Amino acid sequence: MKITVLILFIFITFQVAAQTDKATTKRIVESKNFTFVASTAMPMNSAEINNILSRMPGANGGASINLTGANYDVRITPDSVIAYLPYYGRAFSAPIDRDDNGFKFTSTKFSFENIVRKKGGWQITINPKDTKEGVRMNFTISTNGYATLSVSSNNKQSITYNGYLASPKKAI
Repeated sequence: MKITVLILFIFITFQVAAQTDKATTKRIVESKNFTFVASTAMPMNSAEINNILSRMPGANGGASINLTGANYDVRITPDSVIAYLPYYGRAFSAPIDRDDNGFKFTSTKFSFENIVRKKGGWQITINPKDTKEGVRMNFTISTNGYATLSVSSNNKQSITYNGYLASPKKAI
C-alpha cells in the first residue's frame, strides 16, 4: 500500500511540475518560438569525467549535474538561436579565450527540422551554420513540455541536457 501511494505521489508531482500544458507546448513548438530551460547536464559516460563530477557541488551521483536556478537556456525564434549552456566533458582543442567555454552563441543562419513523433511529441534538429565549431542540437520534446537536448560538436564530446520548454518572454 505504501509503495502504491508513493508511486502515485511521484506521478502527481511530475504532472503538476509540467511547465507548459499540451496546447501551449504544441503552439510554441510549431511556431518555432520557445525557450529550452536546462535543469540537468549529463556529460558522456567516462570514468575520469564521472570521478571529477562526483566531487562537484550539485552532482547527483556523478552522472548528472544539477543546473536548476542557473539560468542556462536555449532560446529559439524563427530567425535566431541563442544558446547559453555550460559544458562538462572532454574538449579536443582548448578555446583561445578562457571565458569561451560551453555552448554560448547566437546563430541567425541555421537549419530547423521538426518531426512529429508517432507516440506524441516532437524531434527537432537544429544545425547552426555560423558558429565557430560545428554544433548540432537534437531536441526530443514531450507533449507536456519536458525536453531532452543532445548537443554534439566537432571540438567536444557530446553532452545531454534535460529540462523543459517555456514560452518566450515578452519584450518590454
